[in-house]
Parts: sequence; structure tokens; C-alpha cells
Amino acid sequence: MSVVQRLGAGWLLDHLSFISRSGYETHGSLVHPPRGALHPCDPAAHATACASGDDPAPGGAVELEGRRGKTRYVFREEFFDVFKPHIEAAAPEASTSQEKQKHFHGDFKDPHITQKRKRKCVFNQGELDALEYHTKIRKLIWEGTLHLVQEGLKSGFLHCTTAKLDCSKNVVPGPIGCGLAELCERAKQFPAINDSDHEAIRAIDDETFISEQDLHSCVIENNSSCAKMIMLMGQKYLVPPRSSFLLSDISCLQPLLNYKKKYDVIVMDPPWENKSVKRSNRYGYLSSWQIKQIPVLALAAPNCLVVTWVTNRQKHLRFVKEELYPHWSVKTLAEWHWVKITRSGEFVFPLDSSHKKPYEVLVLGRVQGSVEEALRKSEEVLPIPDHKLIVSVPCSLHSHKPPLTEVLAEFVKPDAERLELFARNLQPGWTSWGNEVLKFQHIDYFTVLSGS
Repeated sequence: MSVVQRLGAGWLLDHLSFISRSGYETHGSLVHPPRGALHPCDPAAHATACASGDDPAPGGAVELEGRRGKTRYVFREEFFDVFKPHIEAAAPEASTSQEKQKHFHGDFKDPHITQKRKRKCVFNQGELDALEYHTKIRKLIWEGTLHLVQEGLKSGFLHCTTAKLDCSKNVVPGPIGCGLAELCERAKQFPAINDSDHEAIRAIDDETFISEQDLHSCVIENNSSCAKMIMLMGQKYLVPPRSSFLLSDISCLQPLLNYKKKYDVIVMDPPWENKSVKRSNRYGYLSSWQIKQIPVLALAAPNCLVVTWVTNRQKHLRFVKEELYPHWSVKTLAEWHWVKITRSGEFVFPLDSSHKKPYEVLVLGRVQGSVEEALRKSEEVLPIPDHKLIVSVPCSLHSHKPPLTEVLAEFVKPDAERLELFARNLQPGWTSWGNEVLKFQHIDYFTVLSGS
């Protein structure tokens, strides 16, 4: 279970527990593809494989790996060891203990008191819009988070950090795994495949060899009750049970359409264009026009619940509500907020920080169809409430969002088909697509549970 506490304000989630309880247990025997089955291994793939101590498969092939007996993996806990805020809220000088207590509500710091940054210029329009939005939701964020944090402290899930911290555990490693986005670009050089003659689905089992070309041209399924290990360019990735994925970029979505599934839930985390992304060149971004080209209506079941993660730029929020959703025939129903806290319950950034906010926005809506269909579907599930909070300790890995499976469960039918677009990890019960869809499935993000 990922939900630790549920109140009227929203949910307190345990992201780490959700991953580690997702059935990452492998068993079976190791299967190697025949030598020379694909084109010769390129030098980059060979170097990557040799550096990791693995014998690379030819042509960047995908191997299936298992071990005799069972091996259980859990996500590395240190990626959630967020013990203190990234930016400390500056407390004012206080001469008495009573004045000091005014700065705190239990162990939850009052975000009214922050270090103000001196500005040499006036606010631009984007900053003014963001300030206006923040002013509207500030009380909601503050009060709702306070209540959920208090319950988390009572239950012992959150705790006051008084012991000396081992800061060495908080070091985030450099890039792990092969360049998945670059691999998607390389896949475009493969010969075109006739869709009518090609399988839309490839199931992972201990007797099937999956080529790199298969990986980009069809949906890969793990229908078993245990995890599977695949090897790509000498790197190992864990695939959770009852999950499926397509590794491709936005120009190669046809295999997902060929999958012939209609989804009751579609969650997406688009790579929004912004100045910091352009400067860092950390990952690719899409323009608003490109995002609108995603064939959501072709993938959505009637009354499909659509959830979009949005940055705190008001330009993007307006685009989703006023352009993107209407373009997809989606009616906006609610705005939720993901609030990021430390393991002791403090905001990771001061709530009123002018640099970064400790929350992100989710816009929820439903695909509109016939009136009769909408009425029938609405009787099966609860209506979407507005202004809910999802509070959790964030993963220190960039853009690893909290799981929404349990949070959304009461708003969709029990056997709902779920799809995540622009995914960077896999989840049981979900189909995931993206050009980095296996990123956080790399074996180095996991550790073997002792005793397994």
C-alpha cells in the first residue's frame, strides 16, 4: 500500500514502499540469444557492457535473465533519504522561547517566515501570474499539509530528525544505464516494418528472444506474477509483473495504437519547455504544438480520466486547461497538488520561496462523449473532487513522480486499463510509454533483499 494516511485534505503517500512492494522477485534460468543473431555490436554498446562486467549481446540485443531460485529486489532507500529542506527557511531572531515557538507549529515550520531575496528588477508578467496563483492556493497547501504531516508523525511514518545524519547516503550517483533516448533515435534507422505482418505484442518469457528492433516496434508485456530481467546494451533492467511498455519517442507511437487497448486512465508528465531545461540540456522537451499531436482520443476509453502533471509556470497550466484538454475533448474537473516534504515533515522548499515551490500541479479531466454514456459511467465511480493534496517524501532522482494507482482507484472502475505517457519507470497494472521508459528500472537503482 502506498497510502499511509487519508484525510479530507488528501493523501500521505509512501513512494518507496510502493516500489518495493511491486513484486520485484525474479526466478528462472538464464537465457542467452544465439551469437550473431543481430547486426554486429556497436563500439559504444560493447564499451558500456564491458565496463559493467557483462558479456554484451550482439547488436545491443535484449536478453532475458533469471536465476535458479528466487531473488527479491527492493528500491534503494537512500534515494528517499530527504532529511532536511533543500533551502532552509530563515528563522527571525527571537529573544524568548515564546517568540521562538511562534515560528513553529509542532515540528512543522511556518512558511510565512522566509529569507527574502533582494531583487534588482520588477516582477515580469509570468512571475506576477505565479504569485497570484500561489496566493489563491497557499492556505489550502499549508493547512492540508499540516494535517497530513501531523498524522504521519503520530503514526511514526514521519519522525523528527534529532540524530546526527549520515550525509554520505544522500549523494545521488551520476547517470545510470545506457542512453535510452539516444537508442530511440538509433531505432529510426532500422528498416521499416509492415504493421500487418508484424506482431503488435511480444511477451517476455524464459524461452523468447527479443531483439532491439522488437523493443522499439511493439509493446513488450510481462504477464507473469514475477519480475523479469532484460538486458539492453549490456545494462540490466527489471520489469515488474503484469506490466507492459513501449520504448520509443513521440514520432513512433504507432505500436501503441496497434496494441488495440482503450484506457480508462491516462497519466502524462510531458517534458515542458522552459529556460532551465534549455540551459542544462538535461533532457529533451516538446513544444505545446507537439504535445497536442499525441493521439489521446485514439487511446482513451469512454469517460477516460486524464491526468497531466504541470510545472508551476502559469503559461503551461493555462495551456492545458484552455487549449490542450479542449483539443482532446477533455473537460477539466479538478486541480490537485503534489506537496514535497522531508522525512520529518518540513516542506523541501519554503512555501513562499521565490526560487522554487515545494509543490507541483496535476490537472484532472474526463474525455467527453455522449450524454448517455457519461451518465452511465458516472454511476460506476465517484466524482472527481477538487483541491486535493498528495503529500510525500520525493525521490532524489530527477522527475520520479509518486505513484497514483491507489489515489485514483476510487475514481475509476476496478478493472481499469491504465496508461502512463512520458513514463520513466514501470508499474504493475500499467502500460507505460516514453523514450526513457526503463530509466528507473535499471538494476543499479535496486538492491537485493537480504535473505532472498
